[in-house]
Amino acid sequence: MATDAASDVLTRDFPGFFKIYKDGRVERYWNTDFTPAGLDSETGVQSKDVVICPEAGVKARIFLPKIEGVKKLPLLVHYHGGGFCIGSPFATPFKVFLSHIVTQANVIAISVDYRLAPEHLLPAAYNDSWAALQWVAKHAGRQGPEPWINEHADLQRVVLAGESAGANLAHYVAVQAGANELSSLKIANILVIHPYFGTKDPDRFYQYMCPTSSGADDDPKLNPGADPNLKKMKCDGILVCVAEKDKLKSRGVSYYETMSRSSNGSYKVDFYETKGEDHCFHFFNPKSENIGPLMKKIVDFVNQDE
Repeated sequence: MATDAASDVLTRDFPGFFKIYKDGRVERYWNTDFTPAGLDSETGVQSKDVVICPEAGVKARIFLPKIEGVKKLPLLVHYHGGGFCIGSPFATPFKVFLSHIVTQANVIAISVDYRLAPEHLLPAAYNDSWAALQWVAKHAGRQGPEPWINEHADLQRVVLAGESAGANLAHYVAVQAGANELSSLKIANILVIHPYFGTKDPDRFYQYMCPTSSGADDDPKLNPGADPNLKKMKCDGILVCVAEKDKLKSRGVSYYETMSRSSNGSYKVDFYETKGEDHCFHFFNPKSENIGPLMKKIVDFVNQDE
């Protein structure tokens, strides 16, 4: 019986991320292990999944710690990593990571399941990420569609957070909030972990996912210093975390330097480097003794306004 030869012809291969075949089929190197929402018996954290953009099918997962009293809690808005093309807030590693932060920092978290490339080319992930913060802003005055946010979240203490590509998205959303004068919430802090802002040379991987981009430093999504709206960004502080052996470390250092110059003292920029570790080691090397200090730094940063 004859088979369609096109289904086996490889047209693109980005090792570690995805392959594309001649018939349009996408095969990812890393498959997400989905874990259901619900009560975590170990931490007492509850989670639920919500639809935030029905038109695009964008969802998010909300993590709620044990609630004691009537005090409102900071809201951490999280964008997951994965090179804009893999990963999900419904995956086990992100559940573990966010449950830890929610428990230790006593905050609410919402992690956005933005659309992935290459099926949804960039800037889809950027648009979804910005739409998610606008959805959060609808809860000002307890008027939003999600009761957990209405009842428990302090929208004057919002933390934007992400790792790798998610750190890129968190930064982008922060700039959009300033440029568009989103006044119904306040971005208190921005947590940038092992950020992905392309590479020194034109980034062909990014350019493939975003055909409108040069993949180089003239693209403000890859080089925040080239963004004319950068100075419109408002927050109280930024924490930039890098890893010594990460090939993206230099871009993270450059980001730290750019934001330090741009702040003009209007917000504090802090820097934290983990020695001897590689990119997002807290996911890929779960037994590392360096995870504890990194998580403490993150929790202390999220809690610094308490």
